[in-house]
Amino acid sequence: MIHPTDSVEHLAKRLGIGPSQVTEAEGKLAALGLIRSSPGGGWVAISPESAADELLGPAEQDILRKRIAMAATRARLHALTGDYLEARSMRSTRSNIEIIQGLHNVLAVIDDLARTATKSIDVFIPGTLSETGIRSAERLDLETLARGVMLRTMLQHSARKKPGAAQYAATITAAGAQVRSITSLPARLLIYDRNCAVLPLDPEVTGRGVALVRDPAVLSFVQRLFDHYWARALVFSEAEPDSGPAPTGVDREVLLLMASGKKNETIAHQLGMSVRSVSRIVSALLERLDADSRFQAGVRAAQNGWLS
Repeated sequence: MIHPTDSVEHLAKRLGIGPSQVTEAEGKLAALGLIRSSPGGGWVAISPESAADELLGPAEQDILRKRIAMAATRARLHALTGDYLEARSMRSTRSNIEIIQGLHNVLAVIDDLARTATKSIDVFIPGTLSETGIRSAERLDLETLARGVMLRTMLQHSARKKPGAAQYAATITAAGAQVRSITSLPARLLIYDRNCAVLPLDPEVTGRGVALVRDPAVLSFVQRLFDHYWARALVFSEAEPDSGPAPTGVDREVLLLMASGKKNETIAHQLGMSVRSVSRIVSALLERLDADSRFQAGVRAAQNGWLS
């Protein structure tokens, strides 16, 4: 049996280890509070339970104080919910168009609208999202979908070639969102519950701010605009139609005039061709585009990027 007052050398000899190892072990045990120096020399062993209480007690008390402070702060903030909802309601009725400037303010408003939506959210996302934008949008979208809100998101065909955007589309689709794509979109657009739309102040300049629109007439137009693009878009998970290379020369001229609504007779007159030749080219274009009408052909030609 090892006596508490045994010297380092004595302990090392009894244990069959070096003195430095004994000193190192004593240091570790002392740091954990498992041994304490004795007034009579040597060490006194302390039970692990007592050592834990002495070592961790102050930290546990500090954590308890912080939890109490957090609970009190949370209660004070929750107590303001009624005032916030009343103020938000007053803001909505006071002005049909509200201008929001500053990136942090815009993000806060979008976050608030997404969290309080109860029925539907419709979104245009032109161009490509940054990695930060994808993470932010995905987080909000998944939270929204989990509450049973219907989400319809429109991307551009070019997003299919971006791994981040494609993964974002796959993730929210798996969670219940509907995602489609189209060749081009006019601007960033968000519509919440069909009663509030978020529009950029300047579609050409990022960061200028947004307008919150609640005017019924404007909302009706914006919703029809979204539905117009949605009806002509492709489901994002489907492959893009492959109609071969874009037409060139006379075929392209006929396509552009046909897409602008011109009749075969008018196209023939403008291009100095016979009506029969124009009809033959139009038929070939309809077949290439697998279209049943000139209008459908124009839509698919736009989706293929043939009209740009």
